[in-house]
Amino acid sequence: MTHVPVSDDVEQTTWSEPVPLIETLPRSVGIILILVGLIASWQLVYLSGIVSPIILPSPMETAEDVVFVGKNLFSGDYMLAALWVTIQEVLLGFAIAIAIGLVLGIIVGESIFGERAVLPLLVAIDTMPKVAFAPLFLAWLGFGIASKVALAAFIATFPIVVATAAGIHAADENARMLFKTMGASRWQTLFKMKLLVGLPQLFTGLKIAAVGVMAGAITGEFIGGGKGFGELIRVAASQLNTPRVFALILYLSLLGLALFWAVVWVERRIVFWQSTSASMKGK
Repeated sequence: MTHVPVSDDVEQTTWSEPVPLIETLPRSVGIILILVGLIASWQLVYLSGIVSPIILPSPMETAEDVVFVGKNLFSGDYMLAALWVTIQEVLLGFAIAIAIGLVLGIIVGESIFGERAVLPLLVAIDTMPKVAFAPLFLAWLGFGIASKVALAAFIATFPIVVATAAGIHAADENARMLFKTMGASRWQTLFKMKLLVGLPQLFTGLKIAAVGVMAGAITGEFIGGGKGFGELIRVAASQLNTPRVFALILYLSLLGLALFWAVVWVERRIVFWQSTSASMKGK
């Protein structure tokens, strides 16, 4: 508790809540500490023999395969070609999901029919297990890249739909009335006010979709084969080469993080007023 003098006779009392030490750590230090803890726990489980070494390799064995995969990628060998296939599936699926998600989100958020009829159908489809649709996409589109792109887009679309509809509804009623009194049409109000106000919600959906699109592409490769990283993981798992599986998963996670942070980077430059507001609140 601190005392702030206001005058000779009045004293204002302010309360300052103590901040735990862990909350003051920089982000990089916190991430490193968590990683060190996970690797140490992993090593302890490996040494205890609770899990077979065939199923759970040691961190050192995995690190060796991480280096091997990295060398293969940088040398331009077959793993780089496989990674490029997966990147194409992810980016194409994400682009299709954004296009479809925005259209459906506008229909759901801007019309009563969309909210009452379209949204329940989308929710019903989204509650179904996505893996169950993989054989259908394979039957319709074949074993090439198209079926993996379709499954990736299918998984990533729904978060964008919901986020777009929520963003449209986030517009203030006073702002709506202002546009109406100024004679703005419905489309002008939508594109010049509602969608701009709803950009923070939209980017939240895009970040969720950026994670889901990766899972869709890899699931399609697991079930339908192909030439991407998912196929390399499937082959390594069939050979009980678990260090290689862990190494390939690590590089896929880096790809997913890259896509996620790309969305964050775009958000910070488009929705600049939100970051400014947050920084002012922190002060």
